[in-house]
Amino acid sequence: MTALSVLTSVAVWGPASAWAEDASRVGYLDELVVTGTRTEETLFETPVRTEVVTSEELRRTHARNVREALASVPGVQLREVHGKSGYEVWMQGIQADRVLVLVDGLPMTATTGSAVDVSQLSILDVERIEVVKGAVSAQYGSAGIGGVVNVITRRIEPGWRGSATIDGGSYGEQNPSGREWDLGRYSGRASVEGGNDHLAARLAVAGTHTDGVDPEPTTWARPGDEVDRHDVRASLDWIPAAGHRVAVSAGRFEEDSNSRFVEENPQNPVDLGKDEQVRRWRWVVQGEHGAATGLSGGWALLREDLSDDSRKFSVNREYDIRESEQSLTRGSAHLGAPLGDEHYLLAGLDLQRNTLEQMKDGDSELDGSGTFAHETHELWLQDTWMPLSDLEIVSGIRAQHDTDFGHHLAPKVNARFDFRHSRDLTSFLRGGVGAGYRAPNLKERHYRFDHSSLGYVVHGNEALRPEQSVSYQFGGGLHYRHRLWLEGNLFYNDIDDLIQTELLLDAVDNPEGNWAVYRYENVAEAETWGLETTAGWEFDEHWRAVAGYTLTRTRDKQTGHELTHRPRHQARLALDGPLPVPGLAWSVRVRYQSSEYVDAAEASRSPGYAAADLKLNYQINHRLRLFAGIDNVTDAQRDFSDSSDFRPVAGRFLYAGVSAAFGD
Repeated sequence: MTALSVLTSVAVWGPASAWAEDASRVGYLDELVVTGTRTEETLFETPVRTEVVTSEELRRTHARNVREALASVPGVQLREVHGKSGYEVWMQGIQADRVLVLVDGLPMTATTGSAVDVSQLSILDVERIEVVKGAVSAQYGSAGIGGVVNVITRRIEPGWRGSATIDGGSYGEQNPSGREWDLGRYSGRASVEGGNDHLAARLAVAGTHTDGVDPEPTTWARPGDEVDRHDVRASLDWIPAAGHRVAVSAGRFEEDSNSRFVEENPQNPVDLGKDEQVRRWRWVVQGEHGAATGLSGGWALLREDLSDDSRKFSVNREYDIRESEQSLTRGSAHLGAPLGDEHYLLAGLDLQRNTLEQMKDGDSELDGSGTFAHETHELWLQDTWMPLSDLEIVSGIRAQHDTDFGHHLAPKVNARFDFRHSRDLTSFLRGGVGAGYRAPNLKERHYRFDHSSLGYVVHGNEALRPEQSVSYQFGGGLHYRHRLWLEGNLFYNDIDDLIQTELLLDAVDNPEGNWAVYRYENVAEAETWGLETTAGWEFDEHWRAVAGYTLTRTRDKQTGHELTHRPRHQARLALDGPLPVPGLAWSVRVRYQSSEYVDAAEASRSPGYAAADLKLNYQINHRLRLFAGIDNVTDAQRDFSDSSDFRPVAGRFLYAGVSAAFGD
């Protein structure tokens, strides 16, 4: 059977879908992925370089949210969201607002207005997470200049089953309570599902609480925020006939956070605080359909409503009371069919509308009217061509019409050539070129962020132009018996019209110069380049070692300086193995990053650091598991008196938990 016929049969009998199939444990290279091409291919064979956080990795590392799940992916940089308690994803030296974060191939609304907070995405019904770096996939939009993170949910299987997991732990002397053995952070999640071959449903809930992190509990300021998160998701799958599936899901997310800080004033430091509430509703209806003729298709409808309200306070007053409302409405459809013996063609349509409304102390913070909307209409086409049994070429193009910025075309092409493909050894080359295109978001164009009380104001700019980029990826690898692998990838990203904030020296709303006024401008041209390497060895089902190293170089073309907050060197190490007690296993995850510049003048650096996590899992039987761990064993932590130090906020964290399952 040719590779194309396998691809066609997958499209027909297991339609190209972001829904994952439950299966018995497979090796890492045999994991099925869909993000790079939308059609299912194994990591062993995909022409688009993809990295996966598997369900087994989620279990081993006790991940509670997507941020924790991505922590050990080589080359993925997790940074704190400025002014908030969450984390965002940077890749290949490119900021988070240029990285797409998807759930089952559908976008999320960014709570910051620009980037998705991945700590808000819980691991409730997640099967795996796929990561594609660079703007080389035509499937999900051209705004992913830095790449795509696709969270894949688990398919509901026939039968009845459920599970529950709870855990809790302590930051020791840095618990805000000041008591070393208090529960400084705890979480729980549970799900129940059931049905038959035609109709099945699932209900899943999760909750997390952290008191925060405080190295000086007797003082007001607390570097780590207190956060409560709750997540509820309901899903329904209907399979009317073989090759057809319709799924409906609804989710509600809530986050309440509290931060405490001190406004530095030599005469009279002021104790301040901030309360913030995030509420998200998300509704999705999806369908996948296949026919024995080879024709397959899918469609999706999405609606998401997000509110983000905050207030700041001091001892005697409240101020900066903000109310933000965002909505995302999207309709998508795609159709695929084989063309002859060598081609498989996919075509799709995406329609999207975003709205934004934001108030401060009862007045709009958006220039002009109180509500702004933005619409895009996109057509995409992809051809998978296999001219030789050892050569696969995937080319695509995305044509988009923006209601504010007109028309644009973004082409992509990826290819893979196997030098040798035998049962024991495979060696290959793989490369891709893709164009990225990101229109300014609504906040960058219309927002007026008034922090004059803190000394600055930020203005939107309706005259902004879209950012454009070209991404080049080229690498190769060796695989031995699907258990031993070595891969390398060179990357280069060239970005024009980069949007950044610029200081206005003659701002009309600051005639006396009492505060700094900034405005979003197309001011920068930048390039990032480097090397990504990974090596792994799965000795057997118990022993595993994976290592990764990433070299990242960056340059602002106007100044010649490096871009800020991009460490040159990053390394990851994952080790898993058994212990003499049956069912007891250990895992170690090590992360390293070098120092990084924190200002454009290259005058200040944040120190590099190394952090290690130790995990233990004790599978008592197939229904009951005990687990424990120490995150950040090395206690790598920032110096809170140094504003240039961006090492981790949280130090060492000890925890334990239990997971139970029932049913089929």
